[in-house]
Amino acid sequence: MPTLVISIGSNIDATRNLRKAHAALLAEFHNINCSTVFESEAVGFKGDNFLNLVALIETELTLADIAIRLKRIEDVLGRDRQQPKFSGRTMDIDVLTFGDATGKDCGMELPREEITRNAFVLRPLAELLPAQLHPPSGKHYAALWQEFDQSRQKLWTVAFDWTSA
Repeated sequence: MPTLVISIGSNIDATRNLRKAHAALLAEFHNINCSTVFESEAVGFKGDNFLNLVALIETELTLADIAIRLKRIEDVLGRDRQQPKFSGRTMDIDVLTFGDATGKDCGMELPREEITRNAFVLRPLAELLPAQLHPPSGKHYAALWQEFDQSRQKLWTVAFDWTSA
């Protein structure tokens, strides 16, 4: 069974929306292993800080089915697809990797390029899968995080309470 690795982020009512996304993902996939939640400044635009995490999911679904389910979760949580690419959002769920798939599939390039570009993706990924190889680079995620210029994107851990307040 392939492992699906996704990034999850929000900067609009982020605590509430991460809780709702987590519940929706559990309902769809039943077993999720989540990283620490990190807070980061918006990347690519001026806006409120984001809360981000990475999750691992074991699934027998196809990538096409996964994409439909993730998009539906984003939509239920109020994702406005009319907004510019770099803007605030209630929910952003991206497939980072799917098993050992590489190349373009279902309109996605795998592994996703953001893995090595954004601290809010790479750090939680390195936390969950430190010894796994990143296919394009041939390096472990932990090594990629060690080499990442951590001064260019501010990122810090958040003590996150998954229960609603």
